Amino acid sequence: MTLGIAVIGTGRMGADHVRRIDSVIGGARVAAVADLDPERASAVAAGIEGCSIHTDPAAAMAAPGVDAVLIASSGPAHEAALLEAFARGLPVLCEKPLTPDPAGTLRVMEAEQRLGRRLVTVGFMRRHDAEYQRLRLALSGGELGRPLMLHCRHRNAKSPSFFTTEILIRDSVVHEADATRWLLGQEITAVQVLRPRPTSYAPQGLGDPQLVLFETSGGVVVDVEIFVNCGFGYEVRCEAVCERGTASIGESGGLVTRAAGHAGNAIPQDFTVRFAEAYDREVRAWVDATRRGRVEGASTWDGCAAALVCEAGVRAQESGGRVEVELPERPPLYE
Repeated sequence: MTLGIAVIGTGRMGADHVRRIDSVIGGARVAAVADLDPERASAVAAGIEGCSIHTDPAAAMAAPGVDAVLIASSGPAHEAALLEAFARGLPVLCEKPLTPDPAGTLRVMEAEQRLGRRLVTVGFMRRHDAEYQRLRLALSGGELGRPLMLHCRHRNAKSPSFFTTEILIRDSVVHEADATRWLLGQEITAVQVLRPRPTSYAPQGLGDPQLVLFETSGGVVVDVEIFVNCGFGYEVRCEAVCERGTASIGESGGLVTRAAGHAGNAIPQDFTVRFAEAYDREVRAWVDATRRGRVEGASTWDGCAAALVCEAGVRAQESGGRVEVELPERPPLYE
């Protein structure tokens, strides 16, 4: 069957997913869209046959032909949309963060457990990036020996106007929180945040850049440079330091030119370019699994674990000290 999808939120990410479902991945169609801005929703849905337009997410989910939901609205709106999808028994691909706060994430996880089955896949797209997959394979293969450290860099050319020092952790470093858990197969047990003087290009009040340190249950130390006003482009790198060698990704990519005494390659300017193929793979995998009646990929538990790591990170920002991650026991539904 062709999977009918209601896309909730038609901003930059939602619009990109509408384009992807409509013209890239196959096996699915955009059956409905919802956005608080009806003009934006109409513009995104223009030309898509049979796509209904709504301002209420519940109305979009109730539209004819909707079999599943993709949530790409702002983080604070995720919880209500997820609970609505649960009430209708609809499988969901929810962009990260699952919710901006751990309390909301725990409520979502409790509601899903009451259903007795998984409905949610969390959109941690780095799990679908070819370079990240190769790095995970290298680490799991054992040829490099046990991993000892990860060095991560996460840079944006310019931060959105709404970014705050707290959002820096909850909306950006959340990617490294999930990637660390996924690459190593270990939980993050403690977080510390070091704050150098901010760049003069950061908006007033935004503490940018920062160095975030993770400790894991397996004794690995992870450092994350988060710098969202670096000025030159979007850059994500990761190096694993192991007992018998290292493995790194993101060092160079794309076409390298040498001419007129210079050599170089283009630097992506945002995440939709750097991770375009990863997003395609992520949505295609979700559609294929949903059509088979399965729920695969990052779970609500993964979203919860990342949210609790970020909560510890925000507390570490405020205190300047080391903060332990308070992780509950993993529910049997997510084993």
